[in-house]
Amino acid sequence: MTLQTRQLFGTDGIRGVAGEFPLTLESTYLIGRALGHDLVRTNRQARAVIGQDTRESSSWIADRVTLGLASAGVEVHSAGIITTPGVAYLARSRNYAAGVVISASHNPWTDNGIKVFSGDGYKLPDAHELAIEQEIFALLQNPQSESVPASKPAPSLPGEASLRHAYIEWLASNVKTDLSCLRVLVDCANGAATAEAPELFRACGVQATFLSAAPDGKNINENCGALHAETLAKAVAAKKGQFDLGVTFDGDADRALFSDANGRVVNGDAVLLLAARDMQARGVLAGATVVATTMSNMGLEIALRNSGIRMLRANVGDKYVLEDMQKSGATLGGEQSGHIIFRDGEATTGDGLLTALRVMEIMARSGRPLADLVSDLKVFPQIIQNIRVREKTPFAQVPEIQRAIDGAQRELDGNGRVVVRYSGTEALARVMVEAESEEKMRRIAGVIAERIKQTLGS
Repeated sequence: MTLQTRQLFGTDGIRGVAGEFPLTLESTYLIGRALGHDLVRTNRQARAVIGQDTRESSSWIADRVTLGLASAGVEVHSAGIITTPGVAYLARSRNYAAGVVISASHNPWTDNGIKVFSGDGYKLPDAHELAIEQEIFALLQNPQSESVPASKPAPSLPGEASLRHAYIEWLASNVKTDLSCLRVLVDCANGAATAEAPELFRACGVQATFLSAAPDGKNINENCGALHAETLAKAVAAKKGQFDLGVTFDGDADRALFSDANGRVVNGDAVLLLAARDMQARGVLAGATVVATTMSNMGLEIALRNSGIRMLRANVGDKYVLEDMQKSGATLGGEQSGHIIFRDGEATTGDGLLTALRVMEIMARSGRPLADLVSDLKVFPQIIQNIRVREKTPFAQVPEIQRAIDGAQRELDGNGRVVVRYSGTEALARVMVEAESEEKMRRIAGVIAERIKQTLGS
């Protein structure tokens, strides 16, 4: 079967409802087998490391993928519950041919996913994902050629503790500043961060108090974590000066958001601003350039420009941010959602734990509170509306939608932005509008969203 576009892989791996295609007992095994075939073509002694988040389904999916990899001759090592960037680190530092993560990141517990890193710690390019997809569909179309076993390999949990410890030690070794002065409230989202954050922050001397650090398989991201950053912010505000900042991760901890001591959310745009200025002052912001995305607020672009820093915009998705960073030579990039990529060291993907440590280091070195470090970031009013769709038809092919978008851009006339795109992981259209006034922002977004509902809504 020849595929013109990827059907399984989205902007962040394969994702869906656990137990439904493409995450069934059969398909997860065949995904592992197809990946295994891909690995042994170039390395007959290929080894892979696999990790997972805390979802109820993560163990059996990890076990099925492991079985598929092993059936192709790949030696598989499990790190157990570990963050996504932890697997990327292990892949590149331990000479694995690939790293596999079982996680649906910020999605509800009923969802899950499969992410793949190559041996250098980078996410697979789109073309490579497409090649693996072709083999997966070929295996699915010819079930007689493959015997899908019902038996399971040795359970993936608890995994090799030494692998998780190696990742924690690497993160701690990057800290060159005394962080013992900081009091931090940490929301682990009942996700993968619960396996590493307490040990890491303790090793770095941080005075940390933890929330949502008791996963039960079904409470990951439930009214907690980066998807609900306001929950952490309210908790910080309620403690009235007991904490210098709050930090919250998503389910697989590849991103982090923050709260200042006053209980105000500090998002990825603000983190990019304070990190860019710090890196520029230390002479490690290559080309005085930051790579953000089409979703980053105009206020960030203006604040960076005022500091003599250029901002480039990539497509949404941290893998695309990284691609543009590599093209431009930039050492800092990220997303408003909290994926921050630091390329002045060894990191190859967004890492929430690393981001948290960087923010704390900047605060400790400067002696300034988080609110002060981003006080000049003047945010344009922004709204994002999600519309569930039955199909992802290109907007340019739907005249009613394209007319609404064109009309909005004419009305804003450079004093705002409109970004309309499909989610890479869900059947959603996302309408983002920035404008100088909230009234104009909401009106314009409402018109475009209504056109999408009328023409493509599910």
